[in-house]
Amino acid sequence: MKQMVTNILFATDLSENSGHAMRHAASIAQATGAEIHVLHVNEPLSEDAKITMEIFIMNEETRKTAIERRHEMVRRVLAERQAKFWAQFDGDDGKIRDQVTSVEVTDGHPAEVILRRSVELGCDLIVLGAHDHGFSHTFLGTVAKRVLRRSRIPTLIVPNPDEM
Repeated sequence: MKQMVTNILFATDLSENSGHAMRHAASIAQATGAEIHVLHVNEPLSEDAKITMEIFIMNEETRKTAIERRHEMVRRVLAERQAKFWAQFDGDDGKIRDQVTSVEVTDGHPAEVILRRSVELGCDLIVLGAHDHGFSHTFLGTVAKRVLRRSRIPTLIVPNPDEM
């Protein structure tokens, strides 16, 4: 029988509780030998945010720098959360970290990017945490519903343990 799970896409909203969902992705990867691809999607700036930036930041170069700093901050937070998560494990459990083959921060509409990247990476499982109030209040909730509705591969929604 062919191995069912070889590539897992773990989509994170960077909330403190997303580690719970990552624990499930890591557990499945450990059991199956699957690779884990970590993805965070920055939602596009709203038109109101763009207008506000233009009002308060007149210089176009400074606006570009502000957007770049947003990306840098998200990458830093993702790296910190990953380090904190993996620091909990030792021995054979610590080796699961080697199965993380990519960590990506990108812009776009989260559900669309998650679905597109799952296909591009050849994933056979998507893992998302259930709705909680993290960096992006709407990331998990409406995004999870959209991914579930349109995904062509199994999708695991991990409930927030604090809300059970």
